[in-house]
Amino acid sequence: MRTSRRLFLSGASALAAAMVAGGANAQDVIGDILKSSARGNWDDQFDARASEGGKVASTLPIFSLQTVAFTEQAVAQYQNIVGQGGWVEVPATKKLQLGVDDPDVVPLRKRLMVSGDLSQSAGISTAFDSYVDSAVKRFQLRHGLPADGSMGKYTYAAMNVSAQIRLGQLQTNLQRLREKAGTLGSRYVLVDIPAAQIEAVENDRVVLRHTAIVGKIDRQTPIVNSKINEIIVNPYWNAPVSIVRKDIIPLMRKNPDYLKDSHIRLFAPDGSEVDPLTVDWSTDDAAKYRFRQDPGAGNAMASVKINFPSPDGVYMHDTPQQSLFGKMMRFDSSGCVRVQNVRDLVTWILRDTPGWDRQHFEAAIKTGENTPIQITNPVPVHFLYLSAWSTAPGVVQFRDDVYALDGANELQITSSL
Repeated sequence: MRTSRRLFLSGASALAAAMVAGGANAQDVIGDILKSSARGNWDDQFDARASEGGKVASTLPIFSLQTVAFTEQAVAQYQNIVGQGGWVEVPATKKLQLGVDDPDVVPLRKRLMVSGDLSQSAGISTAFDSYVDSAVKRFQLRHGLPADGSMGKYTYAAMNVSAQIRLGQLQTNLQRLREKAGTLGSRYVLVDIPAAQIEAVENDRVVLRHTAIVGKIDRQTPIVNSKINEIIVNPYWNAPVSIVRKDIIPLMRKNPDYLKDSHIRLFAPDGSEVDPLTVDWSTDDAAKYRFRQDPGAGNAMASVKINFPSPDGVYMHDTPQQSLFGKMMRFDSSGCVRVQNVRDLVTWILRDTPGWDRQHFEAAIKTGENTPIQITNPVPVHFLYLSAWSTAPGVVQFRDDVYALDGANELQITSSL
């Protein structure tokens, strides 16, 4: 007999609501999950969509007042989970995935049920069926991981952070939310550093979302509150002193033709051009010169630079290394922010600047000429640090605390593996 889809539509959001309600109901729900006897097997036609329990994707801005309210609900939910002993640890010894039948799937099911990713209707069994596959993908999406349904080392690591630590992470980030939510303006660009994600927000709705590359652990992207006032098409790239010292000088010691091959020219403080062959690269004396890369396909900023006043001298830009956006951990820059599909974002920023529609912008790129554009209505831009939030009931987002600002070593997942 075909299983009714409606039977399972209560899903994880109902579970989350029950937890938030508190008291005996929450105790009963979590207790039932942890003590469940085996039921469910390959013969049950579980509908994978029944385990979604609320879509993870949302057009609600991260720093909205609604997000504050949802995150407060999440804190209450996690307080109930912690009060009942948290969740079981999932043995991180096997690559569990769709089609596997293994005893370790039992604690995996219980773990996913407690966090609201898997409906109780899925039952407790050793089968990694489509129900569990959908729940694992939902968990991965909530933690900024590739939603492949496979239990790899990063998924295990995120899953086995204790409920107590996750509660503390939510409480820490709730304070950050309360400080900034509702204060960023009606139209702005947000870079969430731990999420390596960019939101273009208008009238309390995300109209564009972009993957980003942010600063390395030892070259961190700073907190910024400024206004985008200039777009430079086909920009020159002036290498920061930090990159000159840490990267370019060592490269020149290995390959004297590096600057020439990279179309980087050297200028003295008086503006005169310097022949790299006259520089002593065995010292750091070269750091007193200006290193300027010509516009072109190999330019470090590729087609466009997004400028704004910043005491740290950071900015946003395109990149010739588009493959980096496909990485799970996108902390590869020297502090500036690289933007995937940057031309869409620039078109949105230039909307009120006369003569700079998408067609004109694209044509300017094709010329290869350096072209600064002053923005008619400067757009606020905010680089902020938020590693936990919620944008819907039962949908709690967590990210790696890459810069160790949340106060728990367990949250620095990428640096601990």
